[in-house]
Amino acid sequence: MIVTIFLTVSFSLMKSMEKEEQSKIELWAEATRQLGSNFEDSDLENEKIKTNYVSLLLKVIQNNTSIPVVIVDDKEQYLWSQNFNFSSSDSTKYILNKIKNLKQKNNVIEIVIDNNTKQYLYYDDSILLKRLSYYPYLQLVILFLFILIAFLAYSSIKKSEQNKVWVGLSKETAHQLGTPISSLMAWLEILKSNNIDKDTLAEMSKDINRLKTITDRFSKIGSDPHLKKEDITIVTQEAVSYMKKRIGKRIVFNYHIPDDSIYCNLSVPLYQWVIENLCKNSVDAMSKDGNIDIYIKEHGKNSVITICDNGRGIPKKNFNTIFNPGFTTKQRGWGLGLTLCKRIIEEYHKGRIYVKESEPNTKTIIIIEIPLAETKPWTNNNQLL
Repeated sequence: MIVTIFLTVSFSLMKSMEKEEQSKIELWAEATRQLGSNFEDSDLENEKIKTNYVSLLLKVIQNNTSIPVVIVDDKEQYLWSQNFNFSSSDSTKYILNKIKNLKQKNNVIEIVIDNNTKQYLYYDDSILLKRLSYYPYLQLVILFLFILIAFLAYSSIKKSEQNKVWVGLSKETAHQLGTPISSLMAWLEILKSNNIDKDTLAEMSKDINRLKTITDRFSKIGSDPHLKKEDITIVTQEAVSYMKKRIGKRIVFNYHIPDDSIYCNLSVPLYQWVIENLCKNSVDAMSKDGNIDIYIKEHGKNSVITICDNGRGIPKKNFNTIFNPGFTTKQRGWGLGLTLCKRIIEEYHKGRIYVKESEPNTKTIIIIEIPLAETKPWTNNNQLL
């Protein structure tokens, strides 16, 4: 509505100015014709009236200080111009080209001096009218810049609010888990003193340590994690091994890892959280048995981790939206797992995570790129597989 109003008012104003300038130039042409005609005594009774009339005509001509005009004879030969600023150095060809351009605009008035003499007046838009013609587009540019700035400001505020919610929720979760974990550790020590089966206590100890790891992960969200140079092949295998033990034998994990170590700057708890989330999503996408293939290799200045499964797949339209907060295709779930993965990889590790391709019930490929240790942050790679 705002754009329509701007354009309507501006073009209406331009049309009005065009009509006004056309009326002025027609009056100017008539004054030129009168000056070029021979005055008869029957037309003007005395010399004084004739002199005043000529002065009036000259005044009409001289008052045109904004509309460019040029006069040619009936053979298109240049005679005279006003407000065009033709200099003495301008060639005849240049002037004739200018006249030709004006002729194409159809801005021409025929001046009949007498039965044997005709002249043609060509005129252009005034500087003010030309500036006014750009004004609607200038308004639109300013309007769109304002909308863009407002949108960016709104997005920034919204993102800041989301970050505060993320941080608050994560730290509160870590705080709430701290007390029962401490209590469980105390109970574990009591059970050890009562000669409980050592294998049972060992499994309980693993679960408590797992809870401590989860708490540590949540506590790191919202703060700058400490990155250490780690072999990403080993760290990845540790995360997958943990998931493998708890998933069972129906899912087969296949590793495709180079013999040489690949070092990256990692926050191990957070990075392993990403791998576990992706593996869990792959498992959930499989109704029965399935395979998960994990590839790790160097490509340029990045380490590339590829996770491929043969689950139900992801529609192409959702390749980007699956990383948005709240997006989920599951009946149960908050849609936060992949959002956390994206935040951990891109914000904390300066990398990239995305869906490369997906075919229903055939394969889904998700790729993680993380800069190698002692290299610059992520660089775009097109061919990864």
